[in-house]
Amino acid sequence: MMKATFRIHNTEPTSTPLISRIGDYSFRVVLGMSKRRFILIPVLLLTSSAAIGVLWVNHDFPTITRQSTVETSSSTTSTSRQTTHTRTTTTATTRATTSATTTSTASSSTSLWHPALVTSWQWQLSSTPIDLSIHVQVYDIDAFDNDASQVAAIHATGAKAVCYISGGTLENWRPDANSFPSSVVGSAVSGWAGEKWLDIRQISILGPIMEARMDICVTKGFDGIEADNVDGYTNPTGFPLKYQDQLNYNIFLANAAHARGLSIGLKNDVDQVKDLVSYFDWALNEECFKFNECDTLLPFINAGKPVFQTEYDTSQYCAQANSMNFNSLVKHLSLDAWRQPCRGT
Repeated sequence: MMKATFRIHNTEPTSTPLISRIGDYSFRVVLGMSKRRFILIPVLLLTSSAAIGVLWVNHDFPTITRQSTVETSSSTTSTSRQTTHTRTTTTATTRATTSATTTSTASSSTSLWHPALVTSWQWQLSSTPIDLSIHVQVYDIDAFDNDASQVAAIHATGAKAVCYISGGTLENWRPDANSFPSSVVGSAVSGWAGEKWLDIRQISILGPIMEARMDICVTKGFDGIEADNVDGYTNPTGFPLKYQDQLNYNIFLANAAHARGLSIGLKNDVDQVKDLVSYFDWALNEECFKFNECDTLLPFINAGKPVFQTEYDTSQYCAQANSMNFNSLVKHLSLDAWRQPCRGT
């Protein structure tokens, strides 16, 4: 913004100090005037005083200009904006905390958990209680089958807890199965009885259901979330799902998790890793060595984000997994408590 500057300039071409000239001129005028014009003397004196006053302000002091006033105003406005920004941030944090209503959780809206590149873990979905005797850093367990006390027990060991949900299928044994209208339910998932694919294009319907599941994870105190079956566009779902449909849905899931203070991992969906690595905090993969697709997960490693990886019933790929810096396990397909880590514990 252009700033106006007001200055008093002396244009008289002489080297005599202006104060002296004004005083001398006033004196001479007084002496030379008749009594009839003596009334002009006060006017001259006032004029001289005003000039002297202006010179006093400008003498050995910074010139008083409009610029100073504008700069002060700008500074005040800047401070006001900064305060407003702080209030806005506080309000956003309060809203996120209110959404994540929990009494004991390691997650918060201001401190999202980011697992280290090398992190020991356990993946136990089909049996309870969770085996806590192995002393790993992360436990990935079912959202519905475990209550808050189990999550608290995990935290008591110093570990983090990841909440498993299916993000792309209807499981008819879940307590919220009736929340899915028939319009979003598609073909059966091959090999898994009671499970059907969902029409992920309909985020307006599926979104609130998935957010409610995430809220359950928050209430129980989980630190992160694993959303399974988020690669429906590569499967016979009964819907004409496209690459972009899956991207849109997966990004929605990631943003919804982060809004609740939950870390989130990208489950499988290896063909979209490059497009999604910036949205997800880690990756979880099944059998990438068996299907020769593990290189697709390297963008996570290169970004300093861990890859939790599993092969079923064989340890023949452990050397490769270790060389790629994956946190790999050998597990039973049922994902019970048994595990064989490829490195460490």
